[in-house]
Amino acid sequence: MAAPKKGRKAPSGQGKPGRTLAMLLIVMAALVGGMFWSGETTPRLGIDLAGGTTITLKAEPDAGKESAINPTNMNTAVGIIDRRVNGLGVSEAEVQTQGDRNIIVNIPKGTNSEQAQKQVGTTALLYFRPVLAVAAGAPTTPEPAKSGAPSTKPSATPSAKAGNGAPKATSPSGAPSASTQGRAVTDALKAPSPGPSGAPAAKPSTAPSGKPGATPSAPPTPSPSDAALQKKFTELNCLVPAQRANVGKGTTDKDTIVACGENGAGQWEKYLLGPAEVDGKDVDSAAGVLDPQRGIWKVTMDFTSAGSKKFAAITGKLSQQQPPMNQFAIVLDNNVVSAPSVSSTLSGSAEITGNFTQQSAQDLGNILSYGALPLEFKTETVTTVSPALGGEQLKAGLLAGAIGLALVVIYLLAYYRGLSVVALLSLLVSGILTYTLMSLLGPAIGFALNLPAVCGAIVAIGITADSFIVYFERIRDEIREGRTLRPAVERAWPRARRTILVSDFVSFLAAAVLFIVTVGKVQGFAFTLGLTTVLDVVVVFFFTKPLMTLLARTKFFASGHPWSGLDPKRLGAKPPLRRSRRTSAPVDPKEA
Repeated sequence: MAAPKKGRKAPSGQGKPGRTLAMLLIVMAALVGGMFWSGETTPRLGIDLAGGTTITLKAEPDAGKESAINPTNMNTAVGIIDRRVNGLGVSEAEVQTQGDRNIIVNIPKGTNSEQAQKQVGTTALLYFRPVLAVAAGAPTTPEPAKSGAPSTKPSATPSAKAGNGAPKATSPSGAPSASTQGRAVTDALKAPSPGPSGAPAAKPSTAPSGKPGATPSAPPTPSPSDAALQKKFTELNCLVPAQRANVGKGTTDKDTIVACGENGAGQWEKYLLGPAEVDGKDVDSAAGVLDPQRGIWKVTMDFTSAGSKKFAAITGKLSQQQPPMNQFAIVLDNNVVSAPSVSSTLSGSAEITGNFTQQSAQDLGNILSYGALPLEFKTETVTTVSPALGGEQLKAGLLAGAIGLALVVIYLLAYYRGLSVVALLSLLVSGILTYTLMSLLGPAIGFALNLPAVCGAIVAIGITADSFIVYFERIRDEIREGRTLRPAVERAWPRARRTILVSDFVSFLAAAVLFIVTVGKVQGFAFTLGLTTVLDVVVVFFFTKPLMTLLARTKFFASGHPWSGLDPKRLGAKPPLRRSRRTSAPVDPKEA
């Protein structure tokens, strides 16, 4: 008799199911621990469940530029607004076109949603303009300048300081006073433009006599446009929101303009700004970062190749000016976001430092990175969904899921009896993994659970239960063929495994295609369906199969107990098939 072969593997190739279960439990414990450690113990909710705001933006081209509203520019604007909003860490912000000139922005309530709403409205082009004059935000009446008034004539000696520009938080006390403001504006308008495109103008007037109220000696007569701009500057009241909103209407990047902005102390100031020398398209990237050496927040900027040349040219000229004409203003939507001063020529990259907080530095970096849009937009409507309505929808979705799960449980208990314990434990493991991953994916990739995603999770209950049913039915088929439970479990697995993999592959492929070709909330359904399909494979391979192998060794299941769900009599098992030996009749020697 031949000796039995040693080292033969189990039919399934899985000889240590206990080790497999232990590894899965360790992974689950690590994920759950990571969820509690991160503080995200619940999945983030989308706008339809948590409430939020929907903003409708309408494109408004400049006069005679109606052709600027085209699919290319609209898609570019969508991409920039989407990156701007999501750059703040807002979960599930949706930006998409509607019609040929509208953009819909959905911002859920939550982290940084208010900052996102503010930045969505700032959709105009971003410009870097040289500062010609700065004053307190309140209106003033110009008076003749006294003797000794500060001159705004450019310095003849270039600055010897090196380093990057820092924002100058100019307070009202540092701005020209009421008695000198008109003179400063007049001198700034007559001084040569620091930009390469500016044509030299008349030189600043000479200093006036020392008599109070005396007329400046031989001042050049200002042009009507300069006089109008001076009047607009002195009469502007930046403390009034309506004036701030309309101050730059009808101007272009080639005009000298008046604008408002807040300084580092949170006080409004007004600026006289020259033509734009650099625009937002010349900024390659920007970010608000913490300087580890000085312990302050700053904004770093990297320019494109063309932008670097422009920035070097303008900063080289500004660095030779006296304050405030050595500043350049970062202007977005005709609002001065920041006005850093320049002490040397900068190119390639630069940093802005000042009285930044973490929030203000990151906001400015976000605006610089994503601020350049090809079109101007007007906010048409702003609609807010209350959290109460979202809560009702969430309850309805959870109720539908509970009803579906209850029906699956009743079916499993009635039809599979003892085997239903394996299915229910597998569903529990799948539920824990799904919930944990959804909670962790919120801060990791910005995933937010919306109503279609809840529907995807409900559909996944049926997909997961279907995998168990396929395996159980294969085991029952083997028992009907007359095999005992332990070999039936191992022989059924290869056939069930192929069916499960094919079924899950089709489901995952459908989810992937749906995620790619759709936008908005439907992507939430596709993502959840794909995630739960992958988890179904993990649970069946690393939990259901090893657990079934261990239970097949117990007396309750191995003996085919009537409540085990594997009773051979109940299944109509056939007696084991045995081959009969064929015997030939003896041959008569006489016949041979």
